[in-house]
Amino acid sequence: MNRIITSISIAAFTALAVFSCKPKYEEPTFSKGEIDPSRFVMIGGGHVAGYMNDGLYFEGQENSLANIIARQLAKVGGGNFNQPLVDQSSIGISSNLLSPMKLGYKTDCKGVSSLSPIRIAAQGDLGIFNQNIYSTNALFGNYGIPGLKLADVFSSNSNPFFTRMASSISASIMDDAFASQPTFFSLFLGLEEVLSYAKSGGTTEYIQPNILFEYFYDQVLLTATANGAKGVLATIPDVSEMPYFTTIPWNGLTLDAASNTTLNSIYNPLGYYFTVGSNPFMIVDSTANAFAVRQILPTELLTLSLPLDSVKCNQMGVLFPIRDEFVLDAGELQYLRGVIAEYNQVIRDLAAKYNLAVVDVYDFSKNLKSGFVYNGVTMSSKFVSGGAYSLDGIHFNAKGNALLANEFIKAINLNYKSRIPQVDANAFNSTLFP
Repeated sequence: MNRIITSISIAAFTALAVFSCKPKYEEPTFSKGEIDPSRFVMIGGGHVAGYMNDGLYFEGQENSLANIIARQLAKVGGGNFNQPLVDQSSIGISSNLLSPMKLGYKTDCKGVSSLSPIRIAAQGDLGIFNQNIYSTNALFGNYGIPGLKLADVFSSNSNPFFTRMASSISASIMDDAFASQPTFFSLFLGLEEVLSYAKSGGTTEYIQPNILFEYFYDQVLLTATANGAKGVLATIPDVSEMPYFTTIPWNGLTLDAASNTTLNSIYNPLGYYFTVGSNPFMIVDSTANAFAVRQILPTELLTLSLPLDSVKCNQMGVLFPIRDEFVLDAGELQYLRGVIAEYNQVIRDLAAKYNLAVVDVYDFSKNLKSGFVYNGVTMSSKFVSGGAYSLDGIHFNAKGNALLANEFIKAINLNYKSRIPQVDANAFNSTLFP
């Protein structure tokens, strides 16, 4: 009998020990820290708006950078976050009035069919710009306006992405964005200035000097912080590292023996030589020589807007040098990167002046170019296969926006002692294959 009691006691003790050692699950503790997220407003360009695949459409807006951040802020007391959504049934529209793109099969001038970005329709949904959707009952929190430059936030403008959501024809973005008296804000400004220059191959007018950039940015912050609101500012990435500028190789001119002989006979007198296989493209450069042509350098970039059928079938880049509008040459890249560095210093200095958080999108972009592993998935800035950029090669896809939103959240948590949860970026889509 004693042996039976002893056995029972040992069994009970063992069970007690097992259950007492079992780790207890504790719900994660979220905290708003020093911020008041109840009324959140974010101002910026296409990256903030959810513009992706070269278009504004419902699904992109639902996965916009601003909306992802707002959803996480809602977990620590953030209120409703209204966006100027296009109709869910709409195909959307691009800045050039075209439809957004998808990945599909395209036949080139040589009759070869391959996967490529293609437009989903002959033109975009023009009806998006024909109806004003402003409502006093639901003031917008997302003031991501594709193409928005910093100076444009202070006056009424004709940007159709803003006029469709403006409170009146005379309203400025500043008027409308701060009508709700936001308690927390984020600014991602300056990107469209440098992007516009880069996309043009450096052929547009010079970028706004940093002294004016600082003045306008400071004016925005004076208004944004007037009621004691806190916020997070974003630095500007090196846009030349986006897939739009890195996908087409500088040495993509492939020659057979016959073509090699012909080109050498034409260009050898100018000091340019070719070999069978890969070679640098020929580009226009008014400073090069009397003929204003030269070979592109390995450090120079070709834009994704380069008409590849003309390259493949009409000897563009060979007998007909690639025009400047499709090239970022060494001087243009030096100027572009210098402006980005100056703008970013202004942003960091103003963040310190107003005691605001800073998210280093510049560093994030650098890391993406190098490639990194996120929760077992390799991410990079490679076109399509990298998983972060949409088909326009400039704006992020949903997964890329989620990754960047986490960088904003980290910066907010660090600066304001908050504990806002990050999102699982792997739960968001990358580019969809047919």
